[in-house]
Amino acid sequence: MSGNNRNVDNLPWVEKYRPNKLDEVYGQNEVVSTVRRFVSEGKLPHLLFYGPPGTGKTSTIVALAREIYGNNYSNMVLELNASDDRGIDVVRNQIKEFASTRQIFSKGFKLIILDEADAMTNAAQNALRRIIEKYTKNTRFCILANYAHKLTPALLSRCTRFRFQPLPIESMRQRIDNVIVKEKVKISEDALNATLKLSKGDMRKVLNVIQACQAGQNSNENEIDEELVYECIGTPKPNDIKMILNSIMNEDWNTAYFTMERIKVTQGLALVDLIEGIVEVLEGYELKNEETRISILSRLGDIEYSISHGGNERVQSSAVIGVIKSSFEYEMV
Repeated sequence: MSGNNRNVDNLPWVEKYRPNKLDEVYGQNEVVSTVRRFVSEGKLPHLLFYGPPGTGKTSTIVALAREIYGNNYSNMVLELNASDDRGIDVVRNQIKEFASTRQIFSKGFKLIILDEADAMTNAAQNALRRIIEKYTKNTRFCILANYAHKLTPALLSRCTRFRFQPLPIESMRQRIDNVIVKEKVKISEDALNATLKLSKGDMRKVLNVIQACQAGQNSNENEIDEELVYECIGTPKPNDIKMILNSIMNEDWNTAYFTMERIKVTQGLALVDLIEGIVEVLEGYELKNEETRISILSRLGDIEYSISHGGNERVQSSAVIGVIKSSFEYEMV
């Protein structure tokens, strides 16, 4: 095996299977088709891609740049990530220097990709606004962010915005089926469905979880099961949540409290994880009175807020039991 192939094999799957072409970007069809039309008409504007992590923002713009520039990619594209220093000095020096110079043997515009731009300071964003204005003739900017509201209005108004949604399960499944075949992964249908559901539209999370589960197996012949997936992600299992709810609703307070504590300790879970699991399970319950659901959700939200501000977990665990027991009294009316 050549050194180059060995290096590729050692890469994390999120990098190894990163799309190289726009055709390989799944789940963002409208964004891809619109951006393609811009390029084919030669009217590419400054772009803003925003949305949750793992939805394909970086992959889309890098794949687009590779299609536009081919082998000339490294000369025509400047990529700056959150790990780089992007204070006002970098904007005034590095970005300005790249944007202001032209390539002698290359026609067309250059492309500057600013990943995690919502982490830039306001001063840097204001300096960038002026550079975008000044060098529009020969440079296009693509700004990537998780949260658009963290960018200054002046910067937002100069870009065409595209929101990247969490990926639908069907799109993620298409991609992951291909990876499973190439990596010779043995995974049960229940485990795969659980991974796709728990990832909440984050393709990067799906790949990382399956790679971690595969690495944790004693042999490649062993099948990844649903339990291993839940252990890897650190999320409470649905059966444990149902056991806690059953104990809260049908048994006395002490028994319910000790059941919850036992599951927390044995599974290594935080109360916040349990609250999230309880909310998901309760969504599937058919309730006679909607007041029950409203009461549970609003009061569990208060408990989660208290935990995030340093509330004692034992006290808050008691509060969770109290909230569910008292809220289900609406069902008795």
